[in-house]
Amino acid sequence: MLGRRGLLSGTGAAALAAGTARAQAWPDRPLRWVVGYPPGGASDTFARLIGGHIGGRLGQNVVVENRPGGGAVVASEAVARGAPDGYTLLHVDNGILVYNPALYSRLPYDPDKDFQGVGFIGRFPLFIVVRPDDPVRDFADFLARSKIRVPNYGSPAVASPHHLAMEMVKRRTGLEATHVPYRGGPAAMQDLLAGNVDSVVIDCASGIPFIATGKVKTLCCFSEARSPRAPDVPTLRELGHANAVAYGWQGMSVPTGVPAPIVARLAEALQAGVAADDVQARYRDLGIESAPWSPAEFQQFVARENAEWRPLIRELGIRLDG
Repeated sequence: MLGRRGLLSGTGAAALAAGTARAQAWPDRPLRWVVGYPPGGASDTFARLIGGHIGGRLGQNVVVENRPGGGAVVASEAVARGAPDGYTLLHVDNGILVYNPALYSRLPYDPDKDFQGVGFIGRFPLFIVVRPDDPVRDFADFLARSKIRVPNYGSPAVASPHHLAMEMVKRRTGLEATHVPYRGGPAAMQDLLAGNVDSVVIDCASGIPFIATGKVKTLCCFSEARSPRAPDVPTLRELGHANAVAYGWQGMSVPTGVPAPIVARLAEALQAGVAADDVQARYRDLGIESAPWSPAEFQQFVARENAEWRPLIRELGIRLDG
């Protein structure tokens, strides 16, 4: 007779063998990449662009599925509850993995337990811009004038990386400014140029076409170093605000429990997709930064972001569910 230990080890071996067999057969049908935002935005654009390369690498189509709603909570919940078989992918960002647990008192998913990272897509430098005819000379002038008349600033959405970054900058520099949320960065930029908002916090993907052509005056960048696409724009760090660093970023995650060999193959395909010539050309044109992180390195990056941003969001008192 098999003892209990033998029975359990036999069951474990059988499960391991079954998992290995599934991993070897994967993928045998199209993959679904869920994006929690509408078509046309930066998340959707890069999922489609990179997804085409991933599909070619894996020999199956990658179908992008847009499921907007609730700060990407709808999409996140759908993937968290999906089968951990490697066929359902989630396009992730600061909001999904880092901000939402601090913004909502209750979530239908736990990003720290329900997802495992696959890899990094890129990070998007953030800038403060004003109209070219604005009398503000630079960030120091913007800061000084804010004590006399509080300007407003547009961002793509409430609790977007842009909004939270600016609230962080306000706290760490003494700037005063009132938030005006929009439905996306392009709408905010249109209102800026029309004179309906004083300033905008914009990411490189939406902002570089305006910044590089001088259609706006750019006061500062929130990154550690200047952007190659805006080399004349100083960082807040070099202006004396060393701890005022922020950016938007994107990556890929899958439900926890996807077999390690599948995660490894996905990671390799994602890295190859990001490194593709047309993708890197787009990145250079827009000033997007990338890094070929392994799943473990991506998880470590997210952990560092959590340690930085969740306490700050709670201190700021920003909530999305009352």
